[in-house]
Amino acid sequence: MPAIPDTSAEEPITGIKGFDSNLRCRGFQFEVGKTYEHTGAVVVCDSGFHAISGHPLEVFQYYPPAGSRYAETTQSGALGRHSEDSKVASAKITINAELHIPQIVERAIAWVLKQTISTQAQHTVIDHGAASSTGYHGAASSTGDQGAASSTGYRGAASSTGDHGAASSTGYHGAASSTGDQGAASSTGYRGAASSTGYRGAASSTGDQGAASSTGDQGAASSTGYHGAAMATGYDSRVMGAKGNALFLVLRDDDGTITHAWAGIAGRKGIKPTTWYSLGKDGKPFEVAP
Repeated sequence: MPAIPDTSAEEPITGIKGFDSNLRCRGFQFEVGKTYEHTGAVVVCDSGFHAISGHPLEVFQYYPPAGSRYAETTQSGALGRHSEDSKVASAKITINAELHIPQIVERAIAWVLKQTISTQAQHTVIDHGAASSTGYHGAASSTGDQGAASSTGYRGAASSTGDHGAASSTGYHGAASSTGDQGAASSTGYRGAASSTGYRGAASSTGDQGAASSTGDQGAASSTGYHGAAMATGYDSRVMGAKGNALFLVLRDDDGTITHAWAGIAGRKGIKPTTWYSLGKDGKPFEVAP
């Protein structure tokens, strides 16, 4: 990958780091709350500790929502920067706190809003677009790459269609939709819905009677509110729900053909609440690490 060699020490950088399900990265075991130091040269994609310092959803490029975990980090010491995205390698890293999909979506929207204000001041807005709706029956739509849409009003809707987009709906009966690759949709209001259809997308519904749907490959859908539902139909995807939530899974072969489908309820017939499941080749769900 293109890389920029290590630089002199800079001010500490706050970012987001991805890990596998065991909180490991490139074989190195991390723990939340701990600080680690690297001895030797710092070169991005080669040595040092890595994290994303720009658009939060860029982390999905390296660790997709299905099967990954994320954390806020602070990087310091010598830094090396990637030439094509915001990945940073550092001599020192602190794992501050674990982050979940709704929190990453919130940070993505805040990042885009900040970038939009900056580009508007320069009278040039192409990507990094942001749309916000706070009124009753309002709607917000963002169609550019790395865009964000946020709806906080009653029966509002937020839609983001560009790659790395984020959509958030926090109002009662709201809906959030993200259709671009590596996008994320979060719905936290009562009877809300979150839908993610792009590759490596994530959908999260935390409100009562909400629904989360992920149809892209390596996607993840979670429903943690009371009487909600989560559905994942893409290749190598997974679902998770709180007790009483309905779960739906589809298994596909390498060419996309559906070979099995399954439905269950968290807390019944051996399906554990707040536990991630994928579908096996025998058509039965199996636990996967968060």
